[in-house]
Amino acid sequence: MAKTPIIGGVLAAAILFGPAAALANKANDTLVYVSDSDLENVGPYHNNMREGVILMHHVWDGLVLRSVTDGKYVPLLATSWKWIDPTTLEFELRKDVTFHNGDPFTADDVVFTVNYVLSPDAKVVTKQNVGWMAGAEKVGPYTVRIKLKQPFPAAMEYLAAAVPMYPEAYFKKVGLAGFAKAPVGTGPYKVVSVASGQGVKMVRNDAYMKGSPKGWPKIGKLEFKVIPDGESRIAELMTGGVDWIWRVPSDQADSLRAVPEVSVLSSETMRVAFLIFEMHSDDPAMKPFADERVRKAISMSIDRPAMVDNLVRGGSRVMNAACFIEQAMCVQDTVAKYAYDPKKAKELLAAAGYPNGFDTEMYAYRERDYAEAMIGYLQAVGIKAKLNFLKYPAMRGELHAGKSPITMNTWGSYSVNDASAFTGNYFKGSPDDRSKDPEVIAWLKDADSTVDEAKRRSLYGKALARISEKAYVFPLFSYSANYAFTKDLNFQAYPDELPRFYAASWK
Repeated sequence: MAKTPIIGGVLAAAILFGPAAALANKANDTLVYVSDSDLENVGPYHNNMREGVILMHHVWDGLVLRSVTDGKYVPLLATSWKWIDPTTLEFELRKDVTFHNGDPFTADDVVFTVNYVLSPDAKVVTKQNVGWMAGAEKVGPYTVRIKLKQPFPAAMEYLAAAVPMYPEAYFKKVGLAGFAKAPVGTGPYKVVSVASGQGVKMVRNDAYMKGSPKGWPKIGKLEFKVIPDGESRIAELMTGGVDWIWRVPSDQADSLRAVPEVSVLSSETMRVAFLIFEMHSDDPAMKPFADERVRKAISMSIDRPAMVDNLVRGGSRVMNAACFIEQAMCVQDTVAKYAYDPKKAKELLAAAGYPNGFDTEMYAYRERDYAEAMIGYLQAVGIKAKLNFLKYPAMRGELHAGKSPITMNTWGSYSVNDASAFTGNYFKGSPDDRSKDPEVIAWLKDADSTVDEAKRRSLYGKALARISEKAYVFPLFSYSANYAFTKDLNFQAYPDELPRFYAASWK
């Protein structure tokens, strides 16, 4: 359908399309939720996009779950667990669970999943989520042990957030490609179709395990749709074609609050925006960023408080450390804080040999207005940056290839409430790590293998201080999520940026 103009436009849309949105979705017991990005692969180990995290928690289960009420770990596929020694976790499993295809869930599936995702053949995208494990072994039909490579204090957090269980027999039968087309889990919803570029359709798993901490899903069907254009997403919400959207710009969220048929929620999330600099490329276009004075100049040229107040809003905060401020081990008191100072930025550029600035490129994949605002700030100090706005997989490819001078990236840490979920991806030698600082890598490896909390905090303090001192990345701000949805829907938002549709209901 044609787009509805957004300038002055959400209220105009309400008048144009009438006072009551279509109720067809509610009548069909189908919650249609929409995002702007598609998935390369719906398998949770083979994408690192937020859309995949959401799908994972609805289609798959892990051994444990972190409670949203008190943060404690509660049984999910496991009934209990204990530490046998500092590197061995033993789990007793539920005996009443079946996968969506009817296969029973047993210790064999846990052993297969863990050992598979650790194998090179798996080509797991988010290796830091599983790389702390050494393997799994079967103790009995419903007893399994997970071996750690070394002590890892955040083990339970990762098991709760990022290690879903696969069906051994089915996966071996269909392979990775087949699993991406027809995935199978044990979660509250099962996938009925996957359409590349369009989305995923799910139905309630009527055989879902009783007593799950996720609860019994109240809505019969979920449909995830991909609509890249923001205006089209809002128009679809206004006409009742979809029931839930997010990533709504703050000004449009303000307008939507005046629409009687729409509810709007805004809250800070764990997602952090930051700039990554290419420092080690032989390409002459990347040369300026090898000089930390240039990286610091860029850090001083962007007015983050103004962006938070005028663009992001909704509880967003300026971030100074390379992690989300509330994550465990996100040490703040050791890091350099770069205040907005364009005069000092120009002085640093001149000292680095660029008194008149230089031309460059910035890559981004979401929030074009944020990227354009930063390009405006850079222009003011003489850095003329061209924006390359790509889909996330393409942007990530350019980053890994060393072809992106400045990358505006975001990271939601897979909803893992530990700083390792951020630093492990960007500063421990992965393709996303563009600094490759051996000291930082060593400190972080030591920090993530000690159970001594004071020592771990000290090591994180050193690593985060060096990252900020050298301006390897420039943390910007936490994200505020603006959700807009039909008034007929009961929906609650959480800071971990994980919409729990399995807990939603119709009014």
